[in-house]
Amino acid sequence: MAHALVRYREVLEIVGDILRVRVPVEGAGSLAPRLHDLGLVEAEETGVQQTAHRALGQVIQLDRDVVTLQVLGGTAGLSTGSSVRFLGHPMRTVASQQVLGRIFRGTGEPMDGKAALADESTVPLGGPSVNPMRRELASRVIRTDVPMIDLFNTLVESQKIPIFSVSGEPYDQLLARVGVQADADVVVFGGIGLIFDDFHMFKTAFEAAGVTARTVMYVNLASDPVVERLLVPDMALAVAERIAHDENKRVLVLLTDMTAFADALKEIAVAMDRVPSNRGYTGDLYSQLARRYEKACDYRGAGSVTLLTVTTMPGGDVTHPVPDNTGYITEGQFYLHDGVLDPFGSLSRLKQLVIGKETREDHGQLMNAMIRLFAGARDAQQKQAMAFELSDFDHKLLRYGTLFKDRFMDVQVRLPLDEALDLGWRTLAECFDKDEVLIKQALVDRFWPRKLAAPVGEAAEA
Repeated sequence: MAHALVRYREVLEIVGDILRVRVPVEGAGSLAPRLHDLGLVEAEETGVQQTAHRALGQVIQLDRDVVTLQVLGGTAGLSTGSSVRFLGHPMRTVASQQVLGRIFRGTGEPMDGKAALADESTVPLGGPSVNPMRRELASRVIRTDVPMIDLFNTLVESQKIPIFSVSGEPYDQLLARVGVQADADVVVFGGIGLIFDDFHMFKTAFEAAGVTARTVMYVNLASDPVVERLLVPDMALAVAERIAHDENKRVLVLLTDMTAFADALKEIAVAMDRVPSNRGYTGDLYSQLARRYEKACDYRGAGSVTLLTVTTMPGGDVTHPVPDNTGYITEGQFYLHDGVLDPFGSLSRLKQLVIGKETREDHGQLMNAMIRLFAGARDAQQKQAMAFELSDFDHKLLRYGTLFKDRFMDVQVRLPLDEALDLGWRTLAECFDKDEVLIKQALVDRFWPRKLAAPVGEAAEA
């Protein structure tokens, strides 16, 4: 474009990955840079015969004649003697079937050693969320074969939901399992500030399960520039939207870790001298998170985008600004601690739209009964710990609580939903009488096991 030829040389300052350049307002007209436009930053010529250092920057603030860019790839090698040319368009990324099976950096450059997709169709980043009039009400299940999700907090197409956890918990392993096992057409993975071991774990998990052909990965490593972490969610979601809408695919987007994304926002804000809000985070943290989460959508007459993220809670503090704001945006949460998904801290607000409609008719009654009895098992454990006398029913509850943890709560357990429902009935039958579970008699008559199989140990002895 014409204004790509105009070079601005008055660089005012460089702070971290932030560069400010003066762009005269007079006579700029249509050549003036716009918010989110890309700019090409070029280092000053030194006379040495070597390739000039260049870097792309994105316009993030306009203040009269001062334009602020966040420089992708970092500002190393740049100085106030550098120049800036604006390209006249926002950042775009390739969004076609050709991205499947590929791994890209936060800037959109390939990191798998394969050729760049220069001739493929592209889509701009950070566009608006879908018009509500073009959305369908969520009504279909995404089966993950994780019983604590499928049975107790069902994941629904077009849902946006985080995994709340703390450092050291296996949340990345759980996210990888969901990506491998979920019945989605396409999985778009976004890694934000990952250490190499975690990146390798995701890559290996997808390859070992044979799902690489339906997966695309956008990865910002911990050693990469912080500013690139802000691009990973936008790239993943832009590609997911295009594939879901144009290709009529059911797309599952996995992002980890949104707290790292928020920390990158905070670091950029500090470099821009913005006034901090709660615990140093920016005042627009809610809006920044909502812009990404609201991309989840079930398109009318097309596919869907479902968003599952990881949000770590520093110190296990659920009132921390990131999980606190996230809870107001999303439709529930999965609470992972001590290696298990907590049935009491977890919640899927959309599960009632599909339970008993897209799933078996006994799903709702069985789910409620099992959670109610597990709550009773917790109470019985407390009575036992305080040396209270236990009733026969308390002993039944204690046995049930042990079986429930072993068979359902461990995140390593893999069961299709119908098998999990059958196992739920069998677990109840092993611990209680029919009249103790408080389930509709018609369902008890139909699904209560006629004959219980012997435990594995007893069968071996026989």
